Amino acid sequence: MQPMQTAERTAETIGDVLASLNSAQYDAVTHDDSPLLIVAGAGTGKTTTLAHRVAWHLSNGIDPRRILLLTFTRRAAQEMTRRVDGILRRLRGDGTRLPGGEAVWGGTFHAMGTRLLRLHGASISLDPGFTILDRGDSEDLMGVVRSQLGLSRTDRRFPQKSTCMDIYSRTVNSQRPLADVLRSSFPWCLEHEDDLKRLCGEYVERKLDTGVLDYDDILLYWLGLLEDPAAGAEVCKRFDHVLVDEYQDTNALQARIVALLRPDGTGVTVVGDDAQSIYSFRAADIRTILDFPAMFPGTDVLPLEQNYRSTQPILEATNRVIALAAERHEKNLWTAREGGEAPSVVTCTDEDEQTDFVIRRVLELRESGVLLKHQAVLFRATHHSLPLEMELQRRNIPYRKYGGLKFTETAHVKDLASILRLAENPRDLSAGLRVLTLLPGVGPTSAQRLMDALAENGCDFLAWADLPAPAPAAKFAWASLVGLMISLTGPEPMELPAQVHAVREVYAPLLERKYDNATARLRDLEQIERIASRFTDRLSLLADMALDPPAWAEELAGPPVLDEDYLILSTVHSAKGLEWDAVYVIHAADGNMPSDMATGSVEEIEEERRLFYVACTRAKDWLYVCFPLRYYKAPRNNHSDAHGYAQLTRFLAEGPRAAFRDEPGGAGRSEVDEPADPAVSGEALRGRLRAMWS
Repeated sequence: MQPMQTAERTAETIGDVLASLNSAQYDAVTHDDSPLLIVAGAGTGKTTTLAHRVAWHLSNGIDPRRILLLTFTRRAAQEMTRRVDGILRRLRGDGTRLPGGEAVWGGTFHAMGTRLLRLHGASISLDPGFTILDRGDSEDLMGVVRSQLGLSRTDRRFPQKSTCMDIYSRTVNSQRPLADVLRSSFPWCLEHEDDLKRLCGEYVERKLDTGVLDYDDILLYWLGLLEDPAAGAEVCKRFDHVLVDEYQDTNALQARIVALLRPDGTGVTVVGDDAQSIYSFRAADIRTILDFPAMFPGTDVLPLEQNYRSTQPILEATNRVIALAAERHEKNLWTAREGGEAPSVVTCTDEDEQTDFVIRRVLELRESGVLLKHQAVLFRATHHSLPLEMELQRRNIPYRKYGGLKFTETAHVKDLASILRLAENPRDLSAGLRVLTLLPGVGPTSAQRLMDALAENGCDFLAWADLPAPAPAAKFAWASLVGLMISLTGPEPMELPAQVHAVREVYAPLLERKYDNATARLRDLEQIERIASRFTDRLSLLADMALDPPAWAEELAGPPVLDEDYLILSTVHSAKGLEWDAVYVIHAADGNMPSDMATGSVEEIEEERRLFYVACTRAKDWLYVCFPLRYYKAPRNNHSDAHGYAQLTRFLAEGPRAAFRDEPGGAGRSEVDEPADPAVSGEALRGRLRAMWS
């Protein structure tokens, strides 16, 4: 009989697990509890390092509930937890008792802030049952307030609601005065400073009155919680270790939260790359990572420089691109991979030739064994890909495009979510106005009266049952909506999937009346009903949809082919964190890269440089930087003589340019097209010229 296998023979030691790390990763993972900044270059194993550091803490006996892991996407948090669990399984073997990584407090800043506010919000007079406005809902509420304050009159050009929301959000997240924000980012709005201050103040009051929070409020209230002596102490004593992923994407408000969670820096680990700070339009501030050592004196800065993604020629080129940055944490990426061809600068006559080159090279690589989905075309702005998309469709080449709307930003999904939000919080004016104006013949004025009536009757939807339909055309839809709201808020609420199903039943005829492509939209809502069973209650579903919505930014060109292969098209911002075998950066001309809308300051140009760097570092084996010499003003298939000439992006100046090889965008000439001997052709031409006058 075989002896029973023991835990000692199956479980690995932490030393065995860490043996797979390179020396820089090992030093970062096993660093002591003093503040640590890990400067992780592109493709250097950032996620691996951070996951191993969490596992290192757990293997040393740290309670997982005392670890806070902050990320910027739910997917990143889930991936981190999955990797931590994999490491712990190796350490646990058959008998070693180690906790699971799922007990770690892990998620996005907004998700973790929401969780803490539900627990501790009452201590700063915040109702833990608050509902959350997504960006679109916030803009709608801003628009309502803007109109009610008389700022929508037509005798002057006052900023639109989306711009007003941008100004408000930038002011909150940057923690700077409104006047400074206007001068630096919205100079055309300076003349409206007083009205904007009044508008933002009233917007705040309206949220307070209706018990809703927007994205920015979650961080503001979390900061307020930490600044309160009693409540802040309760929150801080929950955590011994705070780890932050993608720290270069934090704004001033988030950096302040991290500082207050661990004021002396003990147990703080942040991972990021200043060279990939590209989200200033969301108020991300590169200063947070550049100044981290100053925020926490005694910080150790450890760079990760061994790249596991790209070939050395590509790294040589991208190192030269970022070396020209005005300010950065020093690092020089290298790889143990051998071989690889130099990246190419592809000069094209015009956009048509650029499109033809990209498609030709994509198909050549496909024939050599590189799948379409392992190749990506990257661009600065979504409209840059339109000529390429038209040609891909014409040639029946499938593709998916990233960089558009998220799933929950689509109108029909927002409608369904608004019905659920109104049931959860009948004071939610933004949700109420959106739901009521779905009814035929009901406009904002009628909807406002109905919301006022609801508030006057204690937010009991039975009050609506006593009211006639707000418009003759809305008679049947009104009765269905009122019945739905009463059932959703009754003393014995239905299970959450049943609630979503009931909403779908009432909403379906309204959707079919208002939107095109109703069948596809209704299928989207069925998907929400299916996922509803994963949530404990309506509040958690709504919070999840608002704070970390699933992406729905892909468009498939034509029906899927048998091998389900497709080319990737993406904005550079949406491509961050991803990688492909072959990358084609198109429209790499000044005015596009950098964008002509982002050259007003040194800071803007430096961010555009980082954006170009991010695009190039997505490539593993092949990198093509394409730019057309000539741009026509007319649409692609209707050329006119109105055109302009472009020059290669300034980010490929003399130093970086030397690391790229030149490649023509044309298809090349066959042997019969080779030019004649210049001596012969030149003599013939001179003979013709003389003959004209002899």
